[in-house]
Amino acid sequence: MKGVVYKSTGSWYIVKSQDGVFYDCRIKGKFRLKGIKSTNPIAVGDHVEFELEQNNDVTTGVINKIEPRMNYIVRKSVNLSKQVHIIASNIDTVFLVVTINNPVTTTSFIDRFLVTTEAYGIKAVLVFNKIDTFEDQTLDDQLYLQYIYSSIGYECVRVSATTGKGLEQIKDRMLGKVSMFSGHSGVGKSTLINAIEPGLNLKTSVISEQHQQGQHTTTFAEMYDLSFDARIIDTPGIRGFGVVDMEDTEIGDYFPEFFALKDQCKFNNCLHRQEPDCAVKQALDKDELSWSRYRSYIQILDKEEEHYRTDVYKDGKNQDE
Repeated sequence: MKGVVYKSTGSWYIVKSQDGVFYDCRIKGKFRLKGIKSTNPIAVGDHVEFELEQNNDVTTGVINKIEPRMNYIVRKSVNLSKQVHIIASNIDTVFLVVTINNPVTTTSFIDRFLVTTEAYGIKAVLVFNKIDTFEDQTLDDQLYLQYIYSSIGYECVRVSATTGKGLEQIKDRMLGKVSMFSGHSGVGKSTLINAIEPGLNLKTSVISEQHQQGQHTTTFAEMYDLSFDARIIDTPGIRGFGVVDMEDTEIGDYFPEFFALKDQCKFNNCLHRQEPDCAVKQALDKDELSWSRYRSYIQILDKEEEHYRTDVYKDGKNQDE
């Protein structure tokens, strides 16, 4: 039988068969996927083949094959630096939910996430949430970020799960597709999904007042069928996002505005650092590119961890790292 993985809890997987029946499935032995050292061999969104078996009068399944993935979103495993965790696979669109404060979504996090979507060929949409709570300065910060990313070519949507503003725009982009919602804990992913599809009743929680971070309400990635011909993958909140499996010379290719200037650099393997006649550095000096994006690029190049900052929305080449 063939089906799609809708939920993974580590040892068991909920698979929806082609005839619409859900089965609890397990894997027999260990799956070794070529080229991927992953903590989770099977991810939500995977297309699999499985066989049914009887266990104490209960019908379960055994997964014996994973079909080739169209794409996937991957990040470094939290505790095992040499391994990765596949968040989800076979995604048409990923909606990265961003909040300006309560909690802060840093440009470093946004850029790392977008580099990964570029590398794996997934369309990304930035969703600026909680706009109903904005004060004047917060609004300025949000519009500035929107300007940076929309000028590169990323679609940006301003939404409020509370008032409903922007929800129809998101639903239109989800029709007939598999979409994934991701972002930091506390940015309102589950609340947003509940507003899009009220019948789901996903669990939500309040922001920690002490640390201004969200509490984890989604513990495992899970796919849901929606009422308007769409499927959605809700994911656990991500605090850090490590870029994996990229050579230094290719990282700049996943910054679209840098890639557009690459053929104007003197050297075809230019890393846009100290090389002479670098078109990217020249564009930065003319303020034609975002310095926050360039800082993110250098940070990834240097294999640094994300910087969590409260002043990430103030751009400028003289700012301390």
